[in-house]
Amino acid sequence: MKTYQVELGDRSYPIHIGPCLSDQRLLQATLTQQEILIVTNDTIAPLYLERVMAPLRASGKQVAAVILPDGEQYKNLTTLNLIYDELLAQNFSRKVVLVALGGGVVGDMTGFAAASYQRGVDFVQIPTTLLSQVDSSVGGKTGVNHPLGKNMIGAFKQPLAVFIDPSTLSTLPKNEFAAGFAEVIKHGVIQGADYFAMLETRLADIFALDMSALIEVISGSCAIKSSVVAQDETEQGLRAILNFGHTFGHAIETTMGYGQWLHGEAVAVGMVMATDLSSRLGLIEPALAERIIHLVEQAGLPIQAPDKMTVDSFLTAMYRDKKVDAGTLRLVLVRALGDGFLTAEFDPSALKDTLAAFCDG
Repeated sequence: MKTYQVELGDRSYPIHIGPCLSDQRLLQATLTQQEILIVTNDTIAPLYLERVMAPLRASGKQVAAVILPDGEQYKNLTTLNLIYDELLAQNFSRKVVLVALGGGVVGDMTGFAAASYQRGVDFVQIPTTLLSQVDSSVGGKTGVNHPLGKNMIGAFKQPLAVFIDPSTLSTLPKNEFAAGFAEVIKHGVIQGADYFAMLETRLADIFALDMSALIEVISGSCAIKSSVVAQDETEQGLRAILNFGHTFGHAIETTMGYGQWLHGEAVAVGMVMATDLSSRLGLIEPALAERIIHLVEQAGLPIQAPDKMTVDSFLTAMYRDKKVDAGTLRLVLVRALGDGFLTAEFDPSALKDTLAAFCDG
């Protein structure tokens, strides 16, 4: 078991990476509350729910579960209410702890429910997808989508702990594993040049689910994200670099409809577009841009925007992004491998050239 600490003062918490589901001693030691609600979805529940629930019930705790429908299209206020409904039906108090057992959607909604139920209760993350293990379970961003914008309703809420068991990735569909790998590439591009080089070298091992390679990938991403979050918990500056590719990617998800593209697939295209813009602006050499785009493509991720996307549809959605400040669009770009930065200082015509290069109209 490897353990990393997210250093946030009195809100600090550990990230445990290892056989957390087969050896639940740390999990049981963390869940000291008498009232526990496990939030999962209809894909994960048949695989892991009973394994987590049974030992807790055997210890005499009051344990309930709510099973949400699976998919980004259900990450909304309507589905969120299912969590509140169960909390109230069980008459759970402010001493309840919520357990997020699933991917990024489950984690985001569980965290938001924890932030808002009776004005705040505790929660724990047990992420089961690559995307959630390397990214969304760490850092305390929670929330739901709105038809006009992704993740526009939410709160910062740090978990008590994160328990990552890489063995859950064996049941993950290949396209979802690849989608999660987009966030892995992102960490290498913005903060970890050596980490990026390792991904290039061990790509085959990673996709073959070699356990040592998976632990190296998950540990590396968690270390990078933990460091950034510790320096800027509520995204006042540095943390914005974790959104590399996301402004473009969120535009795809919002315009196409949530669930039509996997989040990581949209982010992959967004990273390619941000890389292209960085190259057009002269921030990076074309050779580096080609290297980044090549890794995205080698991972089986898309590198072209959907056919229905246009320059206008991109711009409309991008100007609703959370990083827009006083009407000014800000983007995360790169000026070297491992050196991402947020800026509003770019040539608008270069942005339009990038958009036009990836769109039909």
